[in-house]
Formats: sequence, C-alpha cells, structure tokens
Amino acid sequence: MQNKYRFIAVSDLHGKIPRYEKLFSLIREERPEAVFIAGDLTGGYYRILMGEILEDFILIYLRDNLLRLRQELQADYPAIFVILGNDDPRLLEEAMQQLEQEDLWHYMHNRRLKWSGFQISGYSFVPPTPFQMKDWEKYDVSRYVDVGAIAPDAGFRTIDADPLELEWGTIQRDLELIYDDFDLSSDICLFHSPPYKTLLDRAALDGKMIDYAPLDVHVGSIAIKNFITRKQPLLTIHGHVHESTRLTRSWQDKISAATMFNASHDSKELAVIRFDPGELKAAKRRLL
Repeated sequence: MQNKYRFIAVSDLHGKIPRYEKLFSLIREERPEAVFIAGDLTGGYYRILMGEILEDFILIYLRDNLLRLRQELQADYPAIFVILGNDDPRLLEEAMQQLEQEDLWHYMHNRRLKWSGFQISGYSFVPPTPFQMKDWEKYDVSRYVDVGAIAPDAGFRTIDADPLELEWGTIQRDLELIYDDFDLSSDICLFHSPPYKTLLDRAALDGKMIDYAPLDVHVGSIAIKNFITRKQPLLTIHGHVHESTRLTRSWQDKISAATMFNASHDSKELAVIRFDPGELKAAKRRLL
C-alpha cells in the first residue's frame, strides 16, 4: 500500500551542483509531496573569500531549476520548506524571500506555517562554533562558549546585528518565543543544529585538546534538546554535523515520542531521507 504522504529531507548541499542535480532528478522521478532542506545551501564562507556573488546561486541557478521543475511537474510540484545554515551568509535572506514570493519554496526561519494537516517551522541558529562567519550563531542557553569555539560577537557578519542581541540573545529564548504557546504534536521542525548529546551531533573531535582542555565531541544545541524533550514535536529534521551518522551509525534518534533525523551527508554524496509522517518508523535513508 502506497504511503499517503511522500516526503523527502536533505541538508548541507553546500552549493555543490552535483548534489543539487541529484536532488532535482529525484524530485522528477519520485514526485514527493514535500521537500525539507535543513540549511547550508551555499557553502558561503569560503565562496565569499573567493569573491563569489552567492545571491546569483539562489536567484539564477536555484531559481531557474525550480522554475523548470514547476513547469515540468505542474500540479505535482512539491511544497519545499527551507532554512539557511551557519555556512550560509545571512545577506541571502532577501534572495530566499524573493523565491518565496514566486511560490517556489517556503523560507521558514523563525516561522510556523500550517500545511496539509501539519505545522511546519524552521530555525537556523547554531551554538558557537570555531568558524569565523557568525551570521547564524548564537549563545545556546547561556553566555558559555565551548572550548575551541568563537563567541557570536567575534568573527565577522555579512549583515549588521543588534549589539544587545549579540551579547545576550540565546537559542533557548528564541525557541520559547516561537513555540511556547503551542501544541507541537503535529509539528515538523527544521533545525540546522542537532540536539546536544544525541546520535545526531557527534563530531570527530576524539582526543583533541586546546590548551590542555579536551574538546566536547558533542556539538549540538542544549536548548534544542531541552525544547524537544519538553514540547515533543512530531518530527525534527537536522543537519550541520556531517560525520555524526558515520560515527554513531545512526541517522535518527528519539526523545520520548519525538523522532529526530540527521539529513546531512559525510562525503561527496547526497543523503536523502524518505518518510511518511504517519509511519516514521518506516523512514529510509539513501545515498545518491
């Protein structure tokens, strides 16, 4: 019996054309009802250093391919839900919103949208990392920063940010503002960061130290884990930590009734998760 809902999830394509071509081909072949993309669309930091204009990647390459898909698929064109990740410059938000205005996708950061009996939401921020671009980094539950990480008010940004928010804002506070008044039992949440100390956030940092202090091998968000534990959404989809699936040998995890997927890849391949929200235990992951 065919599933009523045919959804796919991917993450961390990092501007690699072969990955996008595989994704577009898969959409043509399988005609899913919805596609979820959990951030890091462009691989922005190094491309900015090389002088690339990443708005063109969104407004020309992705726009042209999505327009072509919509023309080919007509009524079978999927709903596409997308967020940016910590390797995507925040200056791309205007381009992301333009594609939403053209009904090519739904840009979901800091939003919650009712669709086909579900509530879809998204959130891009990750806890502080060792990387320099800080557009999508924020303190997690306090002003504590892990060994080896750089504070959110250091590094560089592609757009200006509120100095008070940089200094005092937290992922925990954001999630309270977005979700606290809602029943999330029918929610599918897109997060770029995985939850802390789960099968989805294991980094390859074993035995590494800075100034004799060991690095934590779990690099996910405590605030996101607390949120999932407390609010119990139907499903959360994550990316960010590419190697976690290889290291833990699992691309999914659960906190009580809440199911969590890691949709990122670990090499040149594209990792695709197929799932039916009514049968999450039957979800499958495929490498293309």
